[in-house]
Amino acid sequence: MLKAVNIHKRYGQLHVLKGVDIEVTSGEIVSIVGSSGAGKSTLLHILGTLDKPDAGKIFLNNVALHTLTGKKLAAFRNNKIGFVFQFHHLLPEFSALENVCIPGWIAGRRKKEVEQEAIRLLNILGLGDRLENKPQALSGGEQQRVAVARALINKPSIVFADEPTGNLDSTNARELHDLFVRLRHEFNQTFLIVTHNEELAGMSDRVLHMKDGLIVEAQHV
Repeated sequence: MLKAVNIHKRYGQLHVLKGVDIEVTSGEIVSIVGSSGAGKSTLLHILGTLDKPDAGKIFLNNVALHTLTGKKLAAFRNNKIGFVFQFHHLLPEFSALENVCIPGWIAGRRKKEVEQEAIRLLNILGLGDRLENKPQALSGGEQQRVAVARALINKPSIVFADEPTGNLDSTNARELHDLFVRLRHEFNQTFLIVTHNEELAGMSDRVLHMKDGLIVEAQHV
């Protein structure tokens, strides 16, 4: 479903990605691990179209992402790709429900339809009684679950997660790990996760080890 070929990225003299190839199939959970500076987050941002490669090709559902620009790229990203980051990036002035709805409203979907889907997701994630709470009234684990619901609102083909448990304590981290696995089982949701958390990596289908801008080992769990 996702395929990237010969991805290169430089920042000035620093050659961060040195010809990365990667494939992810539908319904798979894949983790990328490696030391800081290996290029993990850079790769994730490029695959998620948040950054552009200097060379290489990226395909998602047979769409050549490297050829899309401007509004077409933004619309594809909003509709087909979900993101979960270490810091949840919720908008503080909006409720949990509104935060989840925003990508759906941006996509031009009917307000009521988006709200119903957001409520369904928040109920699935155990936040049915927190719909009207603003982020500051939610715990760290609850805020991250709101961010997961927001990532899922447009039924994306794939969710990219960059250190999603990096800001959580061990209990909340474990709950988020279990949640990803449950979403894969129940909805065949695909995840590509950058993590330093060995437990999360161990719950994936495959673990890709990055070193010095290359994937040096692929391990089936």
